[in-house]
This record gives sequence, structure tokens and C-alpha cells, in this order.
Amino acid sequence: MTNQSNMSDKSPTTNNASLSELMHESTCPACGHHVAVTFYRGGSLPLTTQAWPQSAQEAHEMPRHPHEFVRCIDCGHVFNREFRYENVPYQTKPNLMYNRGKTWEAHIERVKQLLLDQLPEVPTVVEIGCGDGTLLCSMAAARPQGRFYGFDPNAQIETGGGLIEARATLFEPSKHIAELKPDLIISRHVLEHLMNPLGFVQQVAFASSWEDAQTKLYIEVPCIDRVFELNRTIDFYYEHRSHFTSNSLTKMLERCSSEVEMIATGYNNEVVMGLASFGKETESIEVAQEAIQFSHGAMEAKNRVRTQLKNLQAAGKRIAIWGGTGKAASFINQFDLDEKSFPLIVDSDAAKVGTHVPGMGQKILYRDLLVRQPADVILIATQWRARDIAMEIESAGIQADSLLVEWRGELIDYHLNADLFDTNRGETLASKSNKDHRPPERAPHLFQPFPETVQQIEDIT
Repeated sequence: MTNQSNMSDKSPTTNNASLSELMHESTCPACGHHVAVTFYRGGSLPLTTQAWPQSAQEAHEMPRHPHEFVRCIDCGHVFNREFRYENVPYQTKPNLMYNRGKTWEAHIERVKQLLLDQLPEVPTVVEIGCGDGTLLCSMAAARPQGRFYGFDPNAQIETGGGLIEARATLFEPSKHIAELKPDLIISRHVLEHLMNPLGFVQQVAFASSWEDAQTKLYIEVPCIDRVFELNRTIDFYYEHRSHFTSNSLTKMLERCSSEVEMIATGYNNEVVMGLASFGKETESIEVAQEAIQFSHGAMEAKNRVRTQLKNLQAAGKRIAIWGGTGKAASFINQFDLDEKSFPLIVDSDAAKVGTHVPGMGQKILYRDLLVRQPADVILIATQWRARDIAMEIESAGIQADSLLVEWRGELIDYHLNADLFDTNRGETLASKSNKDHRPPERAPHLFQPFPETVQQIEDIT
């Protein structure tokens, strides 16, 4: 009891706050964690760095925006959960960082030397949000054989007489990493303005991996490590959505990069710098390639199934579709099985009978209609329930020449392939790779076509 009492006495007074007021479900823009706590409530205040009012009246009438800063409980990142990018006029007011002070110039010189040490003799360098191009021109002068590109849609970029190539546009990792294959990407005092800096760095990582570009990324952002000891609040203004600690920058880079080569603070610990390298990440490439294959296969499957159904229609076959809601409705809509061409929809769920297929409009009828008025073909629209539905069809005494199910992009005969729909298949605990637990594959038996449609179906298979 004594120990518990002592621990309670040492607990922060904030522990007495209502958790419902303290805790927020808000995605951290640095690490992606979804729980944050109230950090600083600054009220509704105007823009302070990019508004530039031209009169006292204009200053008084400026719009005010919520300053609701929260802190990620995982990485310690601070961010304004009420920030809206469109409230900041980046298109008309360029972002001017810091000043021309001597200590700042000394910091820039140290950064330049640090970055030059990372470069080959003939480098390709990209700076994102390069401003007037001062740093990039200085680096280009030191590596005159290299290629240097400055991206900034809102700045007047000085090229140093052609030392660098100015691009008045946003840097797009999916486009520009493929085009330029940079050895180094520089991002100074940019990420704190973005809605989703983690997403941007992840794009750089994936694009570098996809293009097999051995790229390094240098990030520099304002650092709030000191605000905790100084209890300083003026750092938290609207234009900066994100406020990095040395830990939150580290966590962000660790999530994305092959290696975090450096985390350091500078300018009297008011900025934090990170250097990370990106290489080939085979797992992410495999996932992407699997997605591409699925996308292509899905389009091909849609065309094959539509053609098979058209051929059956052309043969004058009466087709009933079993199921009209949920995944069955998804099937009907994805394959464009309209009310005119495929009017007969049945279901065994009495609650669904009398309702209509979402998006297509067919009225859902009770299954026993097929006892009185048999269909030539019954198409089970919900592949995952094929076994249960087939058993129900049999027990209800419903007859049909063919019972069809879509399988890997084509219609197959259920009765010739019943083992494929055994609900006990694949019942093993998942491990890191689902591929390890996929059931053995075999080629399905195609459904036996009606004699008058043999040639038509052979033409499309």
C-alpha cells in the first residue's frame, strides 16, 4: 500500500484529466501511429509567416485558424490536428525561411560540406523546395560536372548562370526519381508544411526501390527538443503543421529507409537533420508486382466472363443468378449483368426476397421459383459460398443443366470442380507469408458447354 501511495504522489497531475478530453484518434504524420494526446491549445489565430497584410485593417480582418496541437504517444511528434493545407497561400506567398544572419550562413556552409561529402565526383542532386537556389548553386559550383535540379513551384530560382536547372513545379517521386535517378535528394524546411510527410518519404523510398536507384535523402526541419525545457510556445504557429523532435524524425526515417546514416541537431539545437539511404526492397516490389498482376488479371477476367455469358445468352439459355445482395450484387455490377439481359435473380433468404439488386434493379425472387420454372444454367455469384449453395440447391430439388461459378477469371462447372470449394481447404494459421499456406493449385475443369455453343466458347478460351 505504501509503494502504491508513493507512486500515486509522483504521478503527473495530468493523469487526473479526463481521458476522453486528453486522447484523440489522429494519425501521426511522422510515424503513422493513431493515438495522440492534447499538447497545446493555442486558440484561433491568424497566419503569421505567409499572410503579409498591407494595412492595419487588413491585419485585423485576417482569417483565424484553429491551433489544436497534439502529441503522438509513440514517437513524440507534435502536430496540428486541425490544419488544412488550403488555408495557407503557398501559391501567392513563397515561404522565406530564417534570414541572412552570420550564424545561419555558417550553418548552411556546414550543411553544404556534409552533403558534398556524400556525393560521387559526377553526382545528380535534387533539392525540393529550393527557394532561391542558394545552397544548390553553391554545391553545383563545387561539383561542376554534376547535374543539379531545383524544384520549387513558388520561388524565383536563381540558376547561377546555368549551374543548376530550375523547375517551377512540385517534385513527384513517382515521376522524377525515374527520370533523374538522383544520388541525393535534399529537403530543407519543407516537411513541416506537408499534410503527410511520412507518406512523402515513403513515396521516395518506394520509387527508389522500384527504379533501383541508390538514393540518399537529406531532411532538415525545425526541432522542438528545446521547447520542453524552455516551455516555449511561439514555435507552434499554423503554417507548420508538423513539429519534429529528434526522435520523431528518427522514427519516420527508420520506417522508410534501408539505413538511417545520421541524425543530428544544429543551429543551437533549433534544427534536426537526418540522412537516410534507400535501396532495393524486394518485399515491397513483390507486393506491387502482385497488385499489378491482379489488376491486369481482373480486367482480363471481366472480359472473359462477359463473353462466356453472352455466348450462353446467344444460345437461348435461361440463366438464373443465385444471390442479389452483398458480394453477389458486387458480382452483378462488376460484370454489368443488367436487368434486361439477366432478369432472373433468386435467393433463399426470405428477408432479401422482394428487394432489388443495388445498382441494377432486378427484383430478387425466392429460390423455389426454380423448382417450378427450371433454369438451364444457375450462376452462383458468391464464390466463397459455392459449396453451401450447391448443397441447398440439391436439397431443394432444383434442377439445372449447369451450375457455374467464377474461378480465376472464367466460369467453371461446379460439379466437376467441387473440391476447389471445400470450405476446409486452407484452414491453417497464417504466418508472415500467406503464400506458405495457400492450398495446392490445380487447373479447374471447365464447364461442359452446350453443343450449340462449343465453337463460340472455344473462340474465347
